[in-house]
Amino acid sequence: MLIEVIRVDVKVKGVVQGVGFRPFVYRLAHQHDLGGWVTNDASGVRLEAEGRRPDIDAFLASLRTSAPPLSHIEELTWELHSPIGYTEFRIKESVGAASHEVNLSPDICVCEDCLAELKDPGNRRFRYPYINCTNCGPRFTITVQVPYDRKHTTIRDFELCEDCAKEYHDPMDRRFHAQPVSCPKCGPKVYLLDASGKRVDTVDPVSCAAERLKSGAIVAVKGLGGYHLACDATQEAAVRELRARKRRDGKPFAVMADTLETVLRICDVTEKERELLTSPRRPIVLLPLKNEARSLLPAADFLSPDNNMLGVMLPYTPLQHLLSQEGLELSVMTSGNRSGEPIVYRDEEAIPALQEIADYYLVGELPIHMRTDDTVTSVFREREYVIRRSRGYVPFPIDLSAVVQSAEGKPRKSGNPPILALGGELKNTFCLVKDRKAFVSHHIGDLDNLETLDSLIGGAEHFGRIFAAEAGVLAFDMHPGYRSSQYASEQKNIVQIPVQHHHAHIASCMAENGVSGPVIGVAFDGTGLGEDGHIWGGEFFAGDYGGFERIARFGYVPLPGGDAGVKEPWRMALSYILNDDAAELPAEWLNTIEPYKRDIVTRQILQRINTPLTSSVGRLFDAVSSLTGVCHYAEYEGQAAIRLESAADPETERIYPYEVKTVQGMLEIGTAPLIRELVREIRDGMSVSGISGEFHRTLAAIVADVCGRIRSERGLNEVALSGGVFQNRLLLAFTVDELERSGFRVWLHSKVPANDGGLSLGQAAIALGKYLTWEGMQESCVWQYPEK
Repeated sequence: MLIEVIRVDVKVKGVVQGVGFRPFVYRLAHQHDLGGWVTNDASGVRLEAEGRRPDIDAFLASLRTSAPPLSHIEELTWELHSPIGYTEFRIKESVGAASHEVNLSPDICVCEDCLAELKDPGNRRFRYPYINCTNCGPRFTITVQVPYDRKHTTIRDFELCEDCAKEYHDPMDRRFHAQPVSCPKCGPKVYLLDASGKRVDTVDPVSCAAERLKSGAIVAVKGLGGYHLACDATQEAAVRELRARKRRDGKPFAVMADTLETVLRICDVTEKERELLTSPRRPIVLLPLKNEARSLLPAADFLSPDNNMLGVMLPYTPLQHLLSQEGLELSVMTSGNRSGEPIVYRDEEAIPALQEIADYYLVGELPIHMRTDDTVTSVFREREYVIRRSRGYVPFPIDLSAVVQSAEGKPRKSGNPPILALGGELKNTFCLVKDRKAFVSHHIGDLDNLETLDSLIGGAEHFGRIFAAEAGVLAFDMHPGYRSSQYASEQKNIVQIPVQHHHAHIASCMAENGVSGPVIGVAFDGTGLGEDGHIWGGEFFAGDYGGFERIARFGYVPLPGGDAGVKEPWRMALSYILNDDAAELPAEWLNTIEPYKRDIVTRQILQRINTPLTSSVGRLFDAVSSLTGVCHYAEYEGQAAIRLESAADPETERIYPYEVKTVQGMLEIGTAPLIRELVREIRDGMSVSGISGEFHRTLAAIVADVCGRIRSERGLNEVALSGGVFQNRLLLAFTVDELERSGFRVWLHSKVPANDGGLSLGQAAIALGKYLTWEGMQESCVWQYPEK
């Protein structure tokens, strides 16, 4: 009986370039005795396979079940055709296309096979800092354009030697079509510079740099996405010196441990946290320090001064492994930049930018095309809770099908142009939407200087190129003073959609969870311009992507001095005390703040001079932190709240009194009873830990109470929590407990941060929802969605 011979034309979309997918297909085809070819194109991977039907069936099944571990197949389709007589299976040159639909792989850590070779004196890549293969190494940061081929990456100027070329072209080799493949003979080198930029004369720059670190020096080390500033984390003097030079008095430093065993000695680590630490993404993971850690790590108080959490990562580049092998168990690895500026990633910029900080520079010759900070993440109830999304995670897409589902039943368009959302002012990211995929960018930073704004604009242009998506819609924060919003307003011939800050927070939580809505949205943060011209930050909404209605808020109080009130929490303490004559100031507090400062700010508040009104829960945290003596002056955003959380007793059960009343048709939460009782307890000598615990409990009770009232009125039983205040793990835990006890389904962040790093996703989701249902928008847009 003859077995039918067939040919299949297969298209694979997803993260399938730069992850060894073509070599995998090649070996699989040979395993099943098939002819044909495979190639990268601008849509992903395209292949034809010809052979007996049972072999084709087994081949197609294995494409999904046995795919490379770093690949992610989003769509696999095939068409049957008549055989044309293929006699072999081969890998063809990649081809381009007019419409790119490729998902690039993020940068990933060096794999175990390469690591073994790195440590093997008999291997030709022994101690080679750029060792990689199809299963590991740089991807996103070195890609100039797609398709992802060597000629489209920054390693294109390094010509393969005979040995590397043989590996690259051998389908059975682990480095078959590994685009960044190189070796000491043909690849980029590493060298050490002194503070003046003069090359240090040494045969082993890495070992020499390690010796300098162990002697207390500060070394700028080039990584995958930019420079780190490194020092020996076990030396208190070195850590303090790095703080002084970087002018970073309070913010925590990230630490790189040489092995997981070292991490386990100093931190408590759950299975989920261990999984994140050792994953190919290798993020910085926030972990609680063990009680005995300070005896093992004398510099602990200077690594993380404000709380008991330490940001820890394991080595992810060969260079970092080599440094760790030199006896550096724990090294500070903080972003290589001056305060407020983007991370340095160009070699020619490193010395002028870091000359007042670094003693030495460990420089690598492989150029970085796109700067990328480390990702910072954590675990909340066995689920990842991202703080900063960047290296290892970007540019993996987020599906926005839920936004389209939310528009069902409404008159809507069949497609949308690419959408570019520009994020906010702080912790900026941008987001590019193509079709139904949202590509949230790497961490850009605070847009308080032109360099960071240029980084945002350059990054957005790069995304537009690699995804062939020229934006037809711009979404941005409605605050006219944000640099991103000012940039958006200057653009011509494009639909512009301003988005309210807190609406974007809630939409981002919904979008990453695939929730179509409607929901109750609770947005707690520090600052965001409201539609009434006041500063919001303690808001309750009801709605979906198409529109939100503000149902409740915390009562307005004056913010004396605007930004000065953010940097000096004592101003907010005074404001809450004076608001509604809530209470008398504690004597200890009066003795701490200079009388002349108190008098000036008191007049400012009473006379309403430069005192915008705010409903911000972040500012309420500032006030309580100052009243309890925890923090009067903040050296960085959120410091007062972080210290207050760290001081809290989580076992307390009491809550403070508060009031909820209706003001002009909206529920308003009054905090005057809370402040009065809190001040009374301060006078009575209650511990700061007890007061802080009660305060956290009270806020959680308020959330559950107000959400219950909204449910009674609107019939909504799902709650999305977003905003930077919900990075407070204690408040988050109390709030989730209260809501779940009340029968709510609670949605939390996991893929993007709850802070302003997630705003761009929310802006993009809202813009997509508006575009799909907004009559006349397509006519006003230069870009036209192609007919299918």
